[in-house]
Amino acid sequence: MTTLSLIVLANLLSTLVSISLAALLSFRALAGLVDKLVCVAAGVLLTVALTHLLPESFHSQADPFVLGWVLLVAILGLFLLEKSALIHHTHHHEGDAHHHHPGHDAREAGRGGWPILIGDAFHNFADGMVIAAAFLLDWKAGVLATLAVMAHEIPHEVGDFMILLNAGFTQRKAFVFQLISGASAVLGGVVGYFVLDAASTLLPYALVVAAASFIYIALSDLLPEMMRRRSLAQSLPEVGLILAGVALAGVMMSALHAH
Repeated sequence: MTTLSLIVLANLLSTLVSISLAALLSFRALAGLVDKLVCVAAGVLLTVALTHLLPESFHSQADPFVLGWVLLVAILGLFLLEKSALIHHTHHHEGDAHHHHPGHDAREAGRGGWPILIGDAFHNFADGMVIAAAFLLDWKAGVLATLAVMAHEIPHEVGDFMILLNAGFTQRKAFVFQLISGASAVLGGVVGYFVLDAASTLLPYALVVAAASFIYIALSDLLPEMMRRRSLAQSLPEVGLILAGVALAGVMMSALHAH
C-alpha cells in the first residue's frame, strides 16, 4: 500500500471512529465517560509529542535553534487563534442576547451551530496534515499520530455534538454534518502529502508544529479541567488516568518499534 493510500485510510478511520464513538457517548447518555477520556487523551498526546515527534524532528538535519523557534511560534500562534475564536464566540452570543426574539428561536438555534462546523472543518484539515507529516516520516509514526489525533478528537467531538444538539440540530443532522466537517481531514492529508513530499526539507518543521499542536491541546484544553478540582485527593483519579494514557502511548510505541 502506498504512503498516500495509508494517509487517506488513516484519516478516514480516524474521522469515522472518533465521530461514531462521540455520537455514542453523546446520544446514549454516556457523557460521564468523557472526563476519563480527556485525561487519557492528555497523557497520549504529551507522550507522542515529547518522546516521538520532537526527538524525530531534532534528530534531522534541520537547525535545532530554528526548530525551537518554530515550536515556540506554533504554540503562541495556537493560543492567539483560540483566543480570537473565543472572543468572536463571546461577542456572537452577547449579540444574540441583546437581539433575542422568541419567534425566531429555532432559526437562530440552527444558525448557532454553523460556526462550530466551519471551525471544525479547519481543525480537521490541520489534523489531516499532521497525520500526513507523520506517515511521511515512517508508517509507525503515522500510526501513532493517528491514534493520538483520535484520542483527542473523541472528547472534542462530544463537546461539538452537545453544542449542535443545543443549537437545534437533530441527532441525525448533527451526525451527518459532523461527518461532512470531518471529511476535511482527508483533504488535509492529501494536501499535506503532496506539499511535504515535494519539499521534504519542510518535514522536520511540520513534525514540530504537529508536536506543538498536541502539547498545546493537552496543556490548555485537557489538563486545565483537573485544575478545577478543590483538592489533591479529588485529582488523584485523573492523575492516574493521565499516567494510564502515558503508559498506553508507551506500549503502542514499543510495539510498533518491535516490528
